[in-house]
Amino acid sequence: MEVNGIQHFEPSEVDQIEQTFVWIEGQEIAATGSLAGKVLKYIAVDRRYAAEGALFNQVISQLMQAAATNGQYHLFVFTKPQYQASFEYVGFHTLAATNDGVILETGTPDINSFIQAIPKPKAHQQVAAIVMNANPFTLGHRALVEAASRENDLVYLFIVQAERSLFTFQERWQLVKEGVADLTNVKPVASGDYLISAATFPAYFLKDDQDLGTYQAALDITLFKNQFVPALQIKRRYVGTEPLSKTTNSYNKVMKQLLPPEVEVVEMARKLDQTGQPISATRVRQAIATGDQQSLQALLPTSSYNYIKEHLATLQERMLKIGRK
Repeated sequence: MEVNGIQHFEPSEVDQIEQTFVWIEGQEIAATGSLAGKVLKYIAVDRRYAAEGALFNQVISQLMQAAATNGQYHLFVFTKPQYQASFEYVGFHTLAATNDGVILETGTPDINSFIQAIPKPKAHQQVAAIVMNANPFTLGHRALVEAASRENDLVYLFIVQAERSLFTFQERWQLVKEGVADLTNVKPVASGDYLISAATFPAYFLKDDQDLGTYQAALDITLFKNQFVPALQIKRRYVGTEPLSKTTNSYNKVMKQLLPPEVEVVEMARKLDQTGQPISATRVRQAIATGDQQSLQALLPTSSYNYIKEHLATLQERMLKIGRK
């Protein structure tokens, strides 16, 4: 695999694998490929068999058949730019491409059907977008959404759907909907498979010296710009600063580089609590762990606070389980 540029085998990548297939020629491995849910991973073909493409086609066909057996007909692959054409030849469609990587998909429902299901803006509306995990929805999130609501006719509020958080997607979705219910021009939208978290993003073909966060941000933002911006007429994207998060700062920096001039990036300073500290979901989770009701009240809108208060023991147990993994 290393000959083919696949160098990273972190547990976070390997643990997601459900099936792996190997092709043997003589006494040697000629090709391999793995399946992790909707994602094809660790695909490699020995260079001696790569030129004609037949073995590559077999690998992809086998992985797609295995996915279909599992009831999965919508697949993604993340690969190097030089392999983009090979995947397009076997039926994949490019969602986004940068100098370092490409995201492709095949099957249904695809991104076209996903975007078609989102209500479209009216003519001449000023449209903005926010993407958030909301783990959970805080007063800081609320302040960001309020600002976007005041300054635009319509705000698409995309909630990351990946289940990689303390709060389940359904919990986060409900808390966001309740937290913005009075803002009639804000439209919550589930992100589907198209706003991809670092936890589910294969990056095993990157070189050791490449900035993983920057690479992931560039692909995610390019996908957003290529697919969502024109279809939904988005002219602004709102983000909050995170003074203590290198990852968030890096993401925002890449966003400012890639989205303009088509999309204005509006970066807002974090809302502060009464002690002058930035409100963040991280602080909320810390307060959940310690059962600090006073801090929870200071950091959360009423709907989020009431939910957490009622389910505090369950959330603390989840945190213990996460810590044991």
